[in-house]
Amino acid sequence: MTTTKTFPRTTPSARDIDARGVLAFVDALESTPGVEPHSLMLLRHGQVVAQGWWQPYAADRVHLLYSLSKSFTAAAVGIAVRENLIDLDATALSYFPELDAEITDERSRRIRVRHLLAMASGHREETLDRARAADPTNTVRGFLLTPPDEEPGSVFAYNQPCTYTLASIVRRVSGGSLVEYLRPRLLDPLGIDDLVWRRDETGAELGYSGCYAPTSAIAALGQLYLQRGVWDGERILDEDWVAAATRTQVENPGEENPDWSQGYGFQFWMARHGFRGDGAYGQFCVVLPEQDVVLAITGQSLDMQAVLDAAWQHLLPAVDRPSDADADTALEARLASLGLPAVRGGSLPEHVAGRALRLLPGAALDAVGFDRGAHGIRLTVSADGASASVPVGEGKWAVEGALAASAATRSDGAVLVALRFVETPHLLWLRVDLAAGTVGTTWETEPLHDGALTLHRPAD
Repeated sequence: MTTTKTFPRTTPSARDIDARGVLAFVDALESTPGVEPHSLMLLRHGQVVAQGWWQPYAADRVHLLYSLSKSFTAAAVGIAVRENLIDLDATALSYFPELDAEITDERSRRIRVRHLLAMASGHREETLDRARAADPTNTVRGFLLTPPDEEPGSVFAYNQPCTYTLASIVRRVSGGSLVEYLRPRLLDPLGIDDLVWRRDETGAELGYSGCYAPTSAIAALGQLYLQRGVWDGERILDEDWVAAATRTQVENPGEENPDWSQGYGFQFWMARHGFRGDGAYGQFCVVLPEQDVVLAITGQSLDMQAVLDAAWQHLLPAVDRPSDADADTALEARLASLGLPAVRGGSLPEHVAGRALRLLPGAALDAVGFDRGAHGIRLTVSADGASASVPVGEGKWAVEGALAASAATRSDGAVLVALRFVETPHLLWLRVDLAAGTVGTTWETEPLHDGALTLHRPAD
């Protein structure tokens, strides 16, 4: 099988996309409240027509995908179905025979693999906390010990243990980890060199979250589904799997936002246009079969509906609309100069270095300190027994390892530091009161399953 490491590059106009619409989409992402983009890749007919990363984010970095991880877990299930290792109509319990005697609720016993895929286990709401309470060391057992409220298959509820159980089933039938199973079957063929998963205390990949991958991996997964499971002439997913995964398996009209109430497939949301996988804070894999388009986005966005609204308003009308070389050139220049704003204000005072600082109550860190070296000021932070250090950019971003920092002195004399965890969506604000010797911290967006110093690509 031919390995495609990168997608072919082209221009929007060469693929009948008006670059002015893409530019308007970028403008909307940058100007809409509650939206912060980190990257985008736009594909048409299997070629990249536009791509960009907002500094300090970069093309070669992984990004925490949160629930977009679910779509990669589902792909593993689909491959295992193709290999006759998993039966969609088998019960979840059948893959865990050691639990058979103690799972006595009839509805729990009737949950099938296809119900897990469709978030239709019969529970009316998220069960993660209840499952962990039932068994803190075995989430699958805790989940199956949590009786469904309705008949499995009859009701939608976004439910993390459904996907955790799917990942556990893949591990059971394959005898290895999720990534080990996916590596030769999906990741290598699609040219995805770097994909890792956060593991829980038992060493198991979360499945429902915790996947770290570059933006190109999101685009590749979308393109595989757009091509109905075929890649470089080789079939990876069965066509009937792709058809089932990308059509409504369970209705969800009660969801609040319009693009979340169009139905749910197999770990994919149906949308007003096409279908998608998505994750908290604006990780998106949007697939538009009618337009032969894939849109991959990462970010730190609280208003995820606004991101899709911008795509429908600006990108969708730009498809099959005339463009020209000048517009292509203007878009290319814009995409090459993307960046998130650095902290603005006065220069840092000399006495910030070496100053003893005390964390205010409720801080996300255990210790903070500044030192002055040959190349300027460095920030060192500690939390949960670990520490990390990064240079501090003044009027710019300074990047080292999985951290980026920018700082300035504000008009009230306080030093404001923006600390970005650039393999994740997250930003932590530090407000340093040098007169009082104190530091307060505030998350721009709260991490869902990591502490400050585990917000980075896990070890393989």
